Amino acid sequence: MTDYLKTEAGIRQLHARYTDAVFRKDYATFGDCFTQNAEWHIGGYALRGRQDIITFLQERISQSHWVLLTFRTPLLEIGNGTVAGRTYVTEQNTYRNAPPTTNVATYYERFVEQDGVWRRAWAFFQLHYTGPADLTGRFFAPQDYGPPPAMPTFDARTVSPAS
Repeated sequence: MTDYLKTEAGIRQLHARYTDAVFRKDYATFGDCFTQNAEWHIGGYALRGRQDIITFLQERISQSHWVLLTFRTPLLEIGNGTVAGRTYVTEQNTYRNAPPTTNVATYYERFVEQDGVWRRAWAFFQLHYTGPADLTGRFFAPQDYGPPPAMPTFDARTVSPAS
């Protein structure tokens, strides 16, 4: 049980570092939340490698005043030297030239511990809702992958930013 508690605490700290880096637009710290060869699937994009992930965030967040992420308790599956998880997330965004939005999503993730620090090796942001905070916006009917540790797979609809 001690290993599970240490792992969960490490993953929660990763989520806290990630949230803080996005809010403060600290791209170096944000990038350090990912392994060098990480994959991040978000908004139909498949980003590969820490630098591509950082560049993507810089481009997307440049039009915002701030983005506040709230991570719920991660559901973790630990075994055979791997850690996978799913975490429900709320994201509140304020933009320079657009109305604020709220997103509700699930993060599916695979984690790696490197030199005592947890990082994402793979992540998928599955959007469930986007729009006003009063939930009058657009809902999506995302695929249900089943109970943990079930994880998604991807098809040709996932593109890279260069596409």
